[in-house]
This record gives sequence, C-alpha cells and structure tokens, in this order.
Amino acid sequence: MATASPDFLYPFLHGESQDAARLEEGLLESVRQKALHSVDVKSAFFAANAEKIVEVARAIAMAYESGGKLLAMGNGGSSCDAAHITVEFEHPVTAGRPALTAINLVADMAMITAVGNDVGFANVFTRQIIAHGKKGDALVGISTSGNSENLLNAFATAKKQGIVTIGLAGGDGGEMRSSASVDQCLVVESDSIHRVQETHVAIYHVVWDLVHTLLADTRGRIPQGANE
Repeated sequence: MATASPDFLYPFLHGESQDAARLEEGLLESVRQKALHSVDVKSAFFAANAEKIVEVARAIAMAYESGGKLLAMGNGGSSCDAAHITVEFEHPVTAGRPALTAINLVADMAMITAVGNDVGFANVFTRQIIAHGKKGDALVGISTSGNSENLLNAFATAKKQGIVTIGLAGGDGGEMRSSASVDQCLVVESDSIHRVQETHVAIYHVVWDLVHTLLADTRGRIPQGANE
C-alpha cells in the first residue's frame, strides 16, 4: 500500500472536503506507520540502553534492601506514569512478588494546590521530597522534554538528602540529561511525545520486573516496613 499523503489525512488543512475511500486508506496507513514507529523507537532505545536499565533497577532494588522506598513524580501525561509506576510496586500483579512501598507525589491534590498557590508550582514536588524523602530512598521523575522545572528542583533537593535520583526523558534529554542532580537518566531519543510516552511505559515495566528479580534472594531480609 502506498504511503498516504498528509493531504488525505488532514484535508481540512488544505481547504478540501474528505473523500471517504481515500480517508479510509489514509487512516489505515496511519495506523500501520504509527505502530511500526512505536516498535522502532522501543527497539532502538532498549538496544542502546540495556545496561543503563539494569543499573536503574539495581539502584531501586538497593533502596528497598536498605529499608528505603520509591517516590515518583511527573506532570500531565507523565503524572499518570508516576501513578502507574507506584501502583505496580504497591500492588504487584505477578504471584509471589511482595508489595513494596512506593509514593506517588502527584496524588495529593490538596498538597499540590497548597504549595502551588503559596510558593509556586515549581516547588510542588520539592516540598513533598522534604516531607517524605529520606537517605536511601529512590526517586523517579518523568518528563517527555526533560526540562520540567518542578522535577529539576525536586531532584536537586533529593540529591542533597541522599536520595538516588532517576530520570526518564525524551527528545535530547533536556536539562535532566546533564543535571548533576540526576544519577541516572534514561532518554528516549524521539521527537514524538507519544512514542516517548509509550517507551516510558515499557521501561518502567521492565525495571519493575528486574527489581523483583534482584530482590528474589534477599527480600526476606528487607527491613520491616519496606514491604507489605
């Protein structure tokens, strides 16, 4: 099937009416191309970053082994990823894997709106890191651009508190990639926000699985309070 012109997919941009047959052809081709692009982006990322992914999983596993916990943050669609990550750890769907403490820093709307109103949105995660974080914890921050100010501020605070910091970014990685406050930054090098987000989901699912694998022989020695 020939690649459909953008004119067919978005005729309203060119002052044309839609032809039903050509529109259907264009929609089907769009599905095919987007699916292939999603696979290509994921394949390229995992091929280039396998060792870094293992390092991230090991850092989170070490946090749990030392009695720490996982904290997660993000804005917009990435806030949904923060919620997704934490529920994976708190409510494992695979039999035989223990629940592990994880805090979604986007969940408390009263806290977020209070801090945003009183001292600014750039500090909504920083305040919570101060309140909930402790040395030995792990913090994951997700940003498709890598430039979210409130994440960067929280990473800086977390680093001062002895918290391991992990970033998931897209594009060129933005400021997160070069920040001294981010210990590990996994960058999905795509200019499509959707492909970045799709790959982020795959990343933290893989990391979750690796963390449990790393804890398999030691989880009985995880300090009380780090699990259940």
